[in-house]
Order: sequence, then C-alpha cells, then structure tokens
Amino acid sequence: MSRPAQPLVVAVVGATATGKSDLGLDLAERLGGEIVNADASQLYRGMDIGTAKVPLTQRRGIPHHQLDVIDVTDEASVAAYQAAARADIHAIQARGAHPVVVGGSGLYVRAALDVLDIPPTDPVVREQWEERARELGVQRLFELLRERDPVAAAAIDPRNARRIVRALEVIELTGRPFSASMPSRELVQPAVLLGLRAPRDQLDERIEARVARMWTDGLLVEVQRLEQRGLREGRTASRALGYAQALAQLDGTMTESQAQEETSRLTRRFARRQESWFGADPRVQWLDAGCETTPADMLEHAVALVRAAIRDNGSHG
Repeated sequence: MSRPAQPLVVAVVGATATGKSDLGLDLAERLGGEIVNADASQLYRGMDIGTAKVPLTQRRGIPHHQLDVIDVTDEASVAAYQAAARADIHAIQARGAHPVVVGGSGLYVRAALDVLDIPPTDPVVREQWEERARELGVQRLFELLRERDPVAAAAIDPRNARRIVRALEVIELTGRPFSASMPSRELVQPAVLLGLRAPRDQLDERIEARVARMWTDGLLVEVQRLEQRGLREGRTASRALGYAQALAQLDGTMTESQAQEETSRLTRRFARRQESWFGADPRVQWLDAGCETTPADMLEHAVALVRAAIRDNGSHG
C-alpha cells in the first residue's frame, strides 16, 4: 500500500518590503499551516524592529519556527539552519499542516527546500583568507576566485567579501570548485514557490517608509539593549541592515538622517539582489504585490496556485 502524500510545502519569497510576512500568515490561516522563517536576520533573538519581525501579538496564534533561535554574538549558519528548518517542516507535516516557508534570504530558502550539500568550514582557513582580503582588497580576492572557479565568481557579487572568502575557503578545504556545492534547483520534496514583486518605484517608497518607521518604533533603543548582549561582538548581527547604521548614530559618526538614508540606500541595493536571485528561478510563480492589487485579491490568487499545486502533486489540501 502506498503512503499518503504529505501536506505540500508552500514558500513565500521575494524582495524585502513586498509583504511576504502578511501573505504567509494569510496562507497559513487559510490552508491550515505553520510558518517557518527563512530570513537570516530574524534568527537572532532581540533583533525585532530592524528585521520587521512579526510581533507575537500579531501572529494570530499561528506557530512560527526559526525565529529567535540564536544570540547576537553567534554567527548564523546555513548548515545549522538547514537541519533545524527541515526538522520543523517534517514535524509540521506530521501534524497534518502545511509548512509555509517565508523569507527573502535566498540561500536559506534553498537550504530548506532544495538539494544542497553544505561543504565544511575551518575557522583557521577562513581567518587566513579574511586576512588576505584585508591585505589585498576585496577586488583582488575576487580576481583570485575568478581564476580558480569562474562559475562561482559569476554567481557572487564582487563586493561581497564574506561570500568570496567562503568560496575560497571551500576550494582550499575540499580541492573542488565552490560551484560544485552551490545549490541546485532540485527540490527535496514537492513544494510550490510563490514570489511577490512590486514596481521598482513603489518598492523604493515602501523601503523608505519602513526605514523611517524603524527609527520611530524605537530601533535605537533596541540596539542599545542588544549592545548589552554583545551586539558589537557579533560579526553578522552587528553588520545587519539598520543595525550597523544605528550603531554608527549612537557612536556619533552618523546623524539620524544619515543613518536612515544609508539604511534605505543599502536596503534598496539588497532588494535588487533579492529580485535577481529569485527572478532567475523558473520555479517561482509570481504575484503582483503592487499598490493596484488588494491583499484579498493577492491571497485568492495565491490560494488558487497552491490548490493547483496540491492537485498536481497529489498532496493533502
């Protein structure tokens, strides 16, 4: 006797400020599901305002997973996230509910959904490459990567020192190209990927409004509180969008206006990278998140796509 199909995995992806959290909640409520976070910054405890984390009082009683799981002094790990997120997904399905994976961190989404063999890491080797980055500069390091693994270089932002260092670290440790371990578009189990996108001008306006609201809602107070927990010692958390700028404002090296402008500028650039990452994935079915589309219409469209995917995959509805 064949085993009954599991509840289908639903993913809501796209650029920041497109409304992923709201649609994720709506889908979980309508379909009977639980949320699995796929935003790397929302893994951190206490990083709430600057990451637009949905407050507990606004989660409608829907369970959320992979929120507030590491301290700001820790470094987020894709490997650790993969193991934990997949365990959450399987547990949610065992309860007869739909896992709704929500987030804009492309590599974390793929770690949860796709076949992805995460290569080893070595702090000593990584530190050596980071030292070379400081000595030679990021551009020269990127040129080294392009010489050793042009496929990986083509997929990495030349200004992203962390990714370049990671690629060179993996090449040294494994003796294989970093591109050999990059995620493939092969799902570990059936899933439907829904992407949200809005016109560029509307998205930029939303980002600017969100950044202003972060300061109004008390980002500086949040950052001061996180400082006491070691925020400045956390390599990843202290560099997060908004948090690095808030620290600069507290240090007096930026005014509030400069901190907000810098956060908006970098967030717009980050949104462009998210659009490129998810836009290149042919499996993503896109929904219009522009001002002309009402939340109700977008939800109905999303539900229809999920229902069709459920029928196609023979999964539980």
